[in-house]
Amino acid sequence: MQEFTEITGMVLKAEPIGEYDRRVVILTKEKGKISAFAKGARKQNSRLLAATNPFSFGNFRLYVGRSSYNLLEANISNYFEALRSDFEGAYYGMYFLEVMDYYTRENNDDKEMLKLLYQSLRALIHDKFPNRLVRYIFEMKAMVINGEFPGMPATGDYEDSTGYALHYIMVSPVEKLYTFTVTDTVLAQLKEIADEYRKRYMDRTFKSLEIVDNL
Repeated sequence: MQEFTEITGMVLKAEPIGEYDRRVVILTKEKGKISAFAKGARKQNSRLLAATNPFSFGNFRLYVGRSSYNLLEANISNYFEALRSDFEGAYYGMYFLEVMDYYTRENNDDKEMLKLLYQSLRALIHDKFPNRLVRYIFEMKAMVINGEFPGMPATGDYEDSTGYALHYIMVSPVEKLYTFTVTDTVLAQLKEIADEYRKRYMDRTFKSLEIVDNL
Protein backbone atom coordinates (compact mmCIF):
# COMPACT_ATOMS: atom_id res chain seq x y z
CA MET A 1 0.00 0.00 0.00
CA GLN A 2 1.37 3.38 -1.02
CA GLU A 3 2.07 5.85 1.78
CA PHE A 4 1.69 9.59 1.34
CA THR A 5 2.34 12.47 3.70
CA GLU A 6 1.76 16.21 3.69
CA ILE A 7 4.19 18.67 5.25
CA THR A 8 4.61 22.42 5.66
CA GLY A 9 8.05 23.82 5.05
CA MET A 10 10.56 25.80 3.03
CA VAL A 11 12.97 24.69 0.32
CA LEU A 12 16.53 25.21 1.57
CA LYS A 13 18.33 24.08 -1.55
CA ALA A 14 17.82 22.34 -4.86
CA GLU A 15 20.17 20.49 -7.19
CA PRO A 16 19.74 18.92 -10.62
CA ILE A 17 19.43 15.18 -10.90
CA GLY A 18 19.66 13.59 -14.35
CA GLU A 19 18.20 15.51 -17.28
CA TYR A 20 14.94 16.82 -15.84
CA ASP A 21 14.70 15.98 -12.15
CA ARG A 22 15.61 17.83 -8.96
CA ARG A 23 16.61 16.85 -5.47
CA VAL A 24 15.36 19.33 -2.90
CA VAL A 25 16.08 19.79 0.80
CA ILE A 26 13.07 21.05 2.74
CA LEU A 27 12.96 22.28 6.32
CA THR A 28 9.60 21.10 7.60
CA LYS A 29 7.41 21.75 10.59
CA GLU A 30 6.59 18.09 11.04
CA LYS A 31 9.73 16.11 10.20
CA GLY A 32 12.69 18.45 10.55
CA LYS A 33 14.93 18.60 7.48
CA ILE A 34 14.17 16.12 4.71
CA SER A 35 15.37 15.42 1.18
CA ALA A 36 12.96 14.66 -1.63
CA PHE A 37 13.15 13.91 -5.35
CA ALA A 38 10.97 15.93 -7.73
CA LYS A 39 10.59 14.06 -10.99
CA GLY A 40 10.47 16.29 -14.07
CA ALA A 41 10.73 19.46 -11.97
CA ARG A 42 13.20 21.08 -14.39
CA LYS A 43 10.90 20.83 -17.40
CA GLN A 44 9.55 24.22 -18.45
CA ASN A 45 5.93 23.08 -18.20
CA SER A 46 6.34 21.31 -14.85
CA ARG A 47 3.99 22.40 -12.06
CA LEU A 48 6.92 21.79 -9.69
CA LEU A 49 9.37 24.09 -11.51
CA ALA A 50 8.85 27.18 -9.33
CA ALA A 51 7.89 25.24 -6.20
CA THR A 52 11.29 23.53 -6.02
CA ASN A 53 13.33 26.76 -5.95
CA PRO A 54 15.00 27.87 -2.70
CA PHE A 55 12.89 30.18 -0.48
CA SER A 56 9.61 28.53 -1.60
CA PHE A 57 7.38 28.12 1.47
CA GLY A 58 4.12 26.22 1.57
CA ASN A 59 2.53 22.79 1.71
CA PHE A 60 4.11 19.78 0.02
CA ARG A 61 2.59 16.37 -0.72
CA LEU A 62 5.08 13.53 -0.72
CA TYR A 63 5.12 9.88 -1.62
CA VAL A 64 7.05 7.95 1.01
CA GLY A 65 9.33 5.48 -0.71
CA ARG A 66 11.41 2.77 0.91
CA SER A 67 14.53 4.94 1.06
CA SER A 68 13.43 8.42 -0.02
CA TYR A 69 10.62 10.94 -0.32
CA ASN A 70 9.21 11.85 -3.70
CA LEU A 71 7.58 15.24 -4.18
CA LEU A 72 4.22 14.99 -5.95
CA GLU A 73 2.45 18.32 -5.42
CA ALA A 74 3.12 21.71 -3.87
CA ASN A 75 0.93 24.62 -2.82
CA ILE A 76 3.31 27.55 -2.30
CA SER A 77 2.05 30.44 -0.18
CA ASN A 78 5.23 32.56 -0.32
CA TYR A 79 8.02 32.48 -2.91
CA PHE A 80 9.80 35.48 -1.34
CA GLU A 81 10.01 36.91 -4.84
CA ALA A 82 11.21 40.29 -3.52
CA LEU A 83 14.51 38.64 -2.56
CA ARG A 84 15.05 37.44 -6.11
CA SER A 85 15.19 41.02 -7.37
CA ASP A 86 17.31 42.32 -4.46
CA PHE A 87 20.96 41.32 -4.93
CA GLU A 88 22.02 42.06 -1.36
CA GLY A 89 18.87 40.68 0.26
CA ALA A 90 19.14 37.51 -1.80
CA TYR A 91 22.63 36.75 -0.52
CA TYR A 92 21.61 37.41 3.07
CA GLY A 93 18.68 35.05 2.50
CA MET A 94 20.92 32.39 0.98
CA TYR A 95 23.15 32.63 4.03
CA PHE A 96 20.13 32.08 6.29
CA LEU A 97 19.22 28.98 4.25
CA GLU A 98 22.78 27.67 4.65
CA VAL A 99 22.68 28.16 8.43
CA MET A 100 19.40 26.24 8.64
CA ASP A 101 20.81 23.44 6.51
CA TYR A 102 23.73 23.27 8.97
CA TYR A 103 21.64 23.31 12.15
CA THR A 104 18.65 21.09 11.36
CA ARG A 105 18.27 17.32 11.10
CA GLU A 106 15.68 14.82 9.94
CA ASN A 107 13.08 13.91 12.57
CA ASN A 108 14.19 16.79 14.82
CA ASP A 109 11.65 19.18 16.27
CA ASP A 110 12.75 22.17 14.19
CA LYS A 111 9.50 24.16 14.23
CA GLU A 112 11.18 27.12 15.93
CA MET A 113 14.03 27.09 13.41
CA LEU A 114 11.53 27.13 10.53
CA LYS A 115 9.65 29.96 12.19
CA LEU A 116 12.89 31.90 12.68
CA LEU A 117 13.85 31.42 9.04
CA TYR A 118 10.46 32.57 7.78
CA GLN A 119 10.32 35.68 9.99
CA SER A 120 13.92 36.59 9.20
CA LEU A 121 13.32 36.46 5.45
CA ARG A 122 10.27 38.66 5.92
CA ALA A 123 12.41 41.13 7.86
CA LEU A 124 14.95 41.25 5.01
CA ILE A 125 12.23 42.40 2.64
CA HIS A 126 11.22 45.39 4.75
CA ASP A 127 13.26 48.58 4.52
CA LYS A 128 12.65 49.30 8.20
CA PHE A 129 15.39 46.92 9.32
CA PRO A 130 19.01 47.05 8.14
CA ASN A 131 20.05 43.70 6.68
CA ARG A 132 22.99 43.58 9.06
CA LEU A 133 20.73 43.87 12.10
CA VAL A 134 18.49 41.10 10.76
CA ARG A 135 21.57 38.94 10.28
CA TYR A 136 22.91 39.38 13.82
CA ILE A 137 19.50 38.76 15.37
CA PHE A 138 19.05 35.68 13.18
CA GLU A 139 22.48 34.25 14.03
CA MET A 140 22.13 34.72 17.77
CA LYS A 141 18.53 33.48 17.95
CA ALA A 142 19.49 30.36 15.98
CA MET A 143 22.16 29.67 18.60
CA VAL A 144 19.63 30.31 21.38
CA ILE A 145 17.17 27.82 19.87
CA ASN A 146 19.96 25.28 19.46
CA GLY A 147 20.89 25.68 23.14
CA GLU A 148 24.36 27.07 22.47
CA PHE A 149 24.11 30.81 23.14
CA PRO A 150 26.01 31.71 26.33
CA GLY A 151 24.52 35.17 26.82
CA MET A 152 26.34 38.43 27.34
CA PRO A 153 30.15 38.09 27.11
CA ALA A 154 31.87 38.25 30.46
CA THR A 155 34.44 40.69 29.15
CA GLY A 156 34.08 43.75 26.96
CA ASP A 157 32.97 47.34 27.30
CA TYR A 158 29.38 47.13 26.05
CA GLU A 159 26.63 49.71 26.26
CA ASP A 160 23.59 49.02 28.42
CA SER A 161 21.47 49.18 25.26
CA THR A 162 23.49 46.30 23.82
CA GLY A 163 22.72 44.24 26.91
CA TYR A 164 19.01 45.05 26.63
CA ALA A 165 18.99 44.11 22.93
CA LEU A 166 20.80 40.84 23.63
CA HIS A 167 18.39 39.92 26.42
CA TYR A 168 15.43 40.72 24.18
CA ILE A 169 16.80 38.46 21.44
CA MET A 170 17.28 35.64 23.94
CA VAL A 171 13.86 35.69 25.62
CA SER A 172 11.45 36.99 22.97
CA PRO A 173 9.29 34.71 20.85
CA VAL A 174 10.38 34.56 17.22
CA GLU A 175 7.30 36.47 16.08
CA LYS A 176 8.38 39.54 18.07
CA LEU A 177 12.09 39.52 17.26
CA TYR A 178 12.07 42.12 14.52
CA THR A 179 10.36 44.94 16.36
CA PHE A 180 13.27 47.17 17.35
CA THR A 181 16.13 49.12 15.83
CA VAL A 182 19.46 50.10 17.35
CA THR A 183 22.10 52.82 17.10
CA ASP A 184 25.19 52.31 14.95
CA THR A 185 27.25 51.77 18.11
CA VAL A 186 24.96 49.02 19.39
CA LEU A 187 24.84 47.46 15.91
CA ALA A 188 28.63 47.29 15.86
CA GLN A 189 28.66 45.66 19.30
CA LEU A 190 26.03 43.11 18.30
CA LYS A 191 28.20 42.28 15.28
CA GLU A 192 31.20 41.74 17.54
CA ILE A 193 29.25 39.37 19.80
CA ALA A 194 27.55 37.50 16.95
CA ASP A 195 30.84 37.06 15.08
CA GLU A 196 32.63 35.75 18.16
CA TYR A 197 29.95 33.19 19.00
CA ARG A 198 29.41 32.14 15.38
CA LYS A 199 33.10 31.31 15.00
CA ARG A 200 33.00 29.43 18.30
CA TYR A 201 29.81 27.41 17.81
CA MET A 202 29.24 27.08 14.03
CA ASP A 203 32.02 24.80 12.87
CA ARG A 204 31.60 25.48 9.17
CA THR A 205 32.51 27.93 6.41
CA PHE A 206 29.41 29.35 4.74
CA LYS A 207 29.94 30.21 1.07
CA SER A 208 27.23 32.87 0.98
CA LEU A 209 28.61 34.53 4.13
CA GLU A 210 31.87 35.23 2.32
CA ILE A 211 29.86 37.18 -0.26
CA VAL A 212 27.72 38.91 2.39
CA ASP A 213 30.84 40.09 4.20
CA ASN A 214 32.04 41.77 1.01
CA LEU A 215 28.77 43.54 0.15
